[in-house]
Amino acid sequence: MHQFIGKWITNEEFYQLAPRNVFHKQLQPVELPCTDHLDRHILFRRRFHVTERVKTARVYISADDYYKLYINGRFVAQGPAPSYHFQYNYNVIDVTDFLREGENTVAVHSLYQGLINRVWQSGDLRHGMILDLELNGAVILASDESCKTAPHTAYRAEGTVGYKTQFMESYDAAAPEVGFEAPDFDDADWSYAKLHQCDDHILAPQQSAMLTFEEILPQKTEWQENRLTVDFGSNYVGYLCLSVKGRAGDIVTIRCGQELEEDGRVRYQLRANCCYEEPFILREGESVLDQFDYKSFRYAELILPEGCEVTGLSLMARHYPFRLKAKMKPTYEGNESLRRIFDLCTHTQEYGVQEVIQDCMEREKGFYVGDGCYTALTHLILTGDDGMVRKLIDDAFASAFVTDGLVTCLDCSFMQEIAEYPLMLVYLVEWHYRLVGDRAYLARQYPRIVRVLNSYRRDYEREGLLWDLDKWCVVEWPKNFQDDYGVDVKEGKICHEPHVSLNAYYVESVRAANRIAAVLGEAPYREEAPLVKSFLEAFYVKEKGVFKDGYVSDHVSYIGNVTAFGLGLCPDDDCLANIINMIEARGIHEVSLFGAFLMLEGFVRYGREELIPVQMQDVGAWLRMLREDATTTFEGWGKDTKWNTSLFHLTMSYGAVFLSNTDLPALFGRAKI
Repeated sequence: MHQFIGKWITNEEFYQLAPRNVFHKQLQPVELPCTDHLDRHILFRRRFHVTERVKTARVYISADDYYKLYINGRFVAQGPAPSYHFQYNYNVIDVTDFLREGENTVAVHSLYQGLINRVWQSGDLRHGMILDLELNGAVILASDESCKTAPHTAYRAEGTVGYKTQFMESYDAAAPEVGFEAPDFDDADWSYAKLHQCDDHILAPQQSAMLTFEEILPQKTEWQENRLTVDFGSNYVGYLCLSVKGRAGDIVTIRCGQELEEDGRVRYQLRANCCYEEPFILREGESVLDQFDYKSFRYAELILPEGCEVTGLSLMARHYPFRLKAKMKPTYEGNESLRRIFDLCTHTQEYGVQEVIQDCMEREKGFYVGDGCYTALTHLILTGDDGMVRKLIDDAFASAFVTDGLVTCLDCSFMQEIAEYPLMLVYLVEWHYRLVGDRAYLARQYPRIVRVLNSYRRDYEREGLLWDLDKWCVVEWPKNFQDDYGVDVKEGKICHEPHVSLNAYYVESVRAANRIAAVLGEAPYREEAPLVKSFLEAFYVKEKGVFKDGYVSDHVSYIGNVTAFGLGLCPDDDCLANIINMIEARGIHEVSLFGAFLMLEGFVRYGREELIPVQMQDVGAWLRMLREDATTTFEGWGKDTKWNTSLFHLTMSYGAVFLSNTDLPALFGRAKI
């Protein structure tokens, strides 16, 4: 743990602002208007001298919401990974190769977004930056009031996209702050930074890796009069890199998209409710685009004024470090369809995982617990790196300060609670142990698991069932895959009736807690047999050999039965046979994000692995994505799956888990009848 000498610094706008509490229970009515302090790009600079030979140099840095760091005009890194203010991430960066004897310059571009959304803990009035630069073991530069600061006026908000996830911005290459990172930039008229008088960040070293960057060159370009269309070959997450020669005041219109329209134009109004169109205002001569926030796109369309010349064009992809270690199961290697699915899923993981496990790359950019459990597990299996799994587990349990039943979307100011997600987290902790074998880490998580399960038991359990849930019960997503589920599980209201899906998750989370306790040599968390008995009495229709949806409802849904099957709750051979017959008749494509994983998990747990390749080759599932020109997994099986489909959504990349050479029975265990 680094002890900072530097102080949190900011500017005149923020230095006296007290933090605003943005945390609350989802159904608690709270007004959090966001009308001021929006989309603030704030720069910091400091010159310093190095008088000794540079042997080793490190920067310790953080900023709220985000920073990009430059030394001597060169980009160094960006961060930190999203985190809560009471365990706020700082980064440790080796900058030995960036320093030189003599005069040096460190420059930081910080962003305070100011919105209540799923991206950062923003809208809380916490802005600032902190930095120590250590040379040969001693701090020679620390952030303080000697740093210069100025707003970056090149950026002007053009409205938000998605779920108020991101500002679209014009970028003016003639703004006076352009080139602020250069050592010879004149900052004489800049103000001096202010110490933040109300800062309350508690800093912690970022445990997960920082982003890596990869330049992607165009695969295809096409000119039509003054319009240039560019295809980078796949969906990526990152930044358009563009330089143009033109006249001062000329405007290049930039449109980015994930697919093309029928006429070949870029579909810049994304299905995911993001309009990726922005103006680039040129200076005289050559102008270089410098967009701060990222997008998810494959195509770019440039509409250029007469006489403009494109002098540079590429895509800078950003992603978590990725090295594929897993291979396909040998028996699947010769199957071309399964190979294409595996490659689709691994490509999605390689270029989709960011500083956190996000669900979709454009509309939400949210660190969702439930989706994340499956995505993080996939990342661990494919790479052997458990950094993303630990990030999810640790940050999820940290959200207990909001509610001891945890929140849905982590490290952000958007408050949502989904009832299944904390229960899924228990399984992820167990899976992590089975794959990594870190007993000490497991022991640290077990008391947290107990606290979460105790909160469900205290607040909702009666006679072994969960009633009156003031958390959203998602069941399946998108909701058009719920198969007319017989219990009202709409978001934003209390779900009074016990139902099969949520209670199946609950029973298995208790069983998983007991298995964890056994590994640790602890007494069982609680007796599980009464819960199983209550579950079967409430939902199992013995004369039909299937599960009904609700305690009152007699409706039998596909997702309800797939969920009970996947979580190992079939009570007899008739039930198992009936659900497998149902699956073979309807296919995996009639469930979606959550049901498909549970179905494949169920095949493993009941010793029916031969059904995995059959269902994964369902023409309405991953193969449909590929028919629809997918280069990354979709939010559902097709482009029209829902009203705002993301075409870069990580969850379905879990297909790679079931095609990999992982010992799946050892991971998921075998179910008993």
